[in-house]
Amino acid sequence: MSNRGLRYNRIEDMPQGMQQLVHKAGQAAPARGPADHQPRAPVEKRPKYGNVITTVDGIRFDSKREARYYEQLKLRQQAGEVHFWLRQVPIHLPGGTRYVLDFLVFLRDGHVDFVDVKGRETKEFRIKKREVEHHYPIKVLLA
Repeated sequence: MSNRGLRYNRIEDMPQGMQQLVHKAGQAAPARGPADHQPRAPVEKRPKYGNVITTVDGIRFDSKREARYYEQLKLRQQAGEVHFWLRQVPIHLPGGTRYVLDFLVFLRDGHVDFVDVKGRETKEFRIKKREVEHHYPIKVLLA
C-alpha cells in the first residue's frame, strides 16, 4: 500500500483552492508530521469458533479440547491400549481439496481410529467427512 497522500505541514503549503476550503470551513487543518503518524499495534486475530490455542508438551493445539484428547491418548498409551498416533494427517480428496484429521490412532489390537476433535459439528466438517467416507473405506470419529 502506498504511503502517498495529501499531507501538508502548514496551510500555506496547500494549493490555493484547498486553502480557501479550509478557511471556509472555519477551521485550520491540523499540522501533520512524522511524529503524528503512529503505526497501529498488531491486533491478535480471534479464532473463528472461539477456540483457545493451547500448548502441551511443547506441541501447539488448535483448541483446549484437542489438547485434552492428546493427554487422554498419552494415558491410554501408558495403559497399553494405544500403540501410537499421528497428528494433523492430511487426506487428499478429488478436486484438489484435502481433509486434515486431528489424530490417526493406532490401537494395540490392530484397529486404526480416524479422529477429528470438534467442539461443534460445522457444515464444512459434515460435507468433508461425508466425502472422505465416500472415497475411502474409513469412518471418521468425532471426539
